[in-house]
Amino acid sequence: MPRHTEKRLLPYTPEQLFDLVADVGRYQEFLPWVAATRIRSNSESEMVADLVVGFKALKETFTSKVRKKRAEAIEIDYVEGPLKYLHNAWKFRAAPGGTEVDFCVDFAFRSRIFEALAGQMFDRALRRMINAFEERAAVLYGAGASGRSSPSAQSAA
Repeated sequence: MPRHTEKRLLPYTPEQLFDLVADVGRYQEFLPWVAATRIRSNSESEMVADLVVGFKALKETFTSKVRKKRAEAIEIDYVEGPLKYLHNAWKFRAAPGGTEVDFCVDFAFRSRIFEALAGQMFDRALRRMINAFEERAAVLYGAGASGRSSPSAQSAA
């Protein structure tokens, strides 16, 4: 069961980073392996969305419930799809030079075969996804005053 937590200081406001992460409908524009998105429902505090994730011919649809607390936190919980469970949390806190972002993802596949494959590629795939969010922020908001982030990460399998 892969689990990853990470903390980064990014040169953007909490509102900017919250808006970026909450804009699930645009994930296919910049996140690797996201082929399509569909927003089933969306309000100020909650969203239900489908993500079609895949690589080459292998595609799966995930449905998630997204709970939003404007500019402070976003929590994503798995509803339906090929996983046993998934929990993903983003927390945004204003800090000198920008925003401290706490990120955590914890999930498990139903299939032990997929679990074994994911364990081998999990860290690399997660780094690509986190970097994609950072690159998207730079495109949307500019490089920022603080320059590059300073990651401190912990992973556990």
